[in-house]
Amino acid sequence: MRVSAVFSAFLLPLVALAAKKTAEDRFQDYHTQQLSSAAPLKLDDTSYPKLTSAPRDYSVAVLLTALESRFGCKLCNDFQPEWDLLAKSWTKGDKEGESRIIFATLNFVDGKNTFQSLMLQTAPVLLLFHPTTGPHAKPDGQPSRFDFSSGTDRADPVHAWIARQLPSGPHPPLSRPVNYVKIITIVTALLGAVTFFSVTAPYLVPILQNRNLWAALSLLAVLLFTSGHMYNHIRKVPYISGDGKGGISYFAGGFQNQFGLETQIVAAMYGVLSFATISLALKVPRMADPRVQQIAVLVWGAIILGMYSFLLSVFRVKNGGYPFWLPPF
Repeated sequence: MRVSAVFSAFLLPLVALAAKKTAEDRFQDYHTQQLSSAAPLKLDDTSYPKLTSAPRDYSVAVLLTALESRFGCKLCNDFQPEWDLLAKSWTKGDKEGESRIIFATLNFVDGKNTFQSLMLQTAPVLLLFHPTTGPHAKPDGQPSRFDFSSGTDRADPVHAWIARQLPSGPHPPLSRPVNYVKIITIVTALLGAVTFFSVTAPYLVPILQNRNLWAALSLLAVLLFTSGHMYNHIRKVPYISGDGKGGISYFAGGFQNQFGLETQIVAAMYGVLSFATISLALKVPRMADPRVQQIAVLVWGAIILGMYSFLLSVFRVKNGGYPFWLPPF
């Protein structure tokens, strides 16, 4: 009996030393698992407290998420590949574990009790547990939480946030794989565009060099923007409005108000005036028959007079104090 007691007393320090060594080597065990899987560790209600429990001389970044379709968490599924990429890039860039951080993922179906204990009502949630021992230990032991309220589903801001939280050690950059599909698509599209232009150049070049086409497009743009088209898009004005008497008001009073239909009417008036002026200046002088030419002058002149009179009447609606007018409006 005495020999047994002495033998037990001899083994007690060895057992304590082995237990101490196991606690210190927890990081190496988790880091080895992370290196072998090249992905964040998969946690459940049992492994989560083991990984995050104190004492701990390393950091832990845990993503609490809900990936099943029945939960309808689109952000969870969109961010998961980015989280895997972040963990893989960091682990690959820090194979020696000098930054002393472990990446892990806890899905809701595997950690319902953990979600309840943390009183989490939403997902995803990213928690960063700081060391509890060592030179960079945090005295309160409370984890930092990344804010997903902006709706970000990219790994770049998360990587920058983790790098700011870690006090020292290397911060491996985020490394994205080469998107060969995108490169092939762009090259194919460029080659297709060059081929299309080479084949159709004899037919397209004369059209693109046509002065009348560019004149028409320029005139259309001038009429569109001088009539207030951009104003409508900026102010989100109504198309029409009631006049308070059961009718429709097509023109808004004042220079700071405008209707969508009003813009179209003004553009049409400018277009008719422009077309009539161009016809008088270019088409009418080329007419060989003097009588037809005289009639054309009278017709186009009457159109200009009528449209300009209508334009002045619209301007008086916008500015009630305007004193000038032309018949018939």
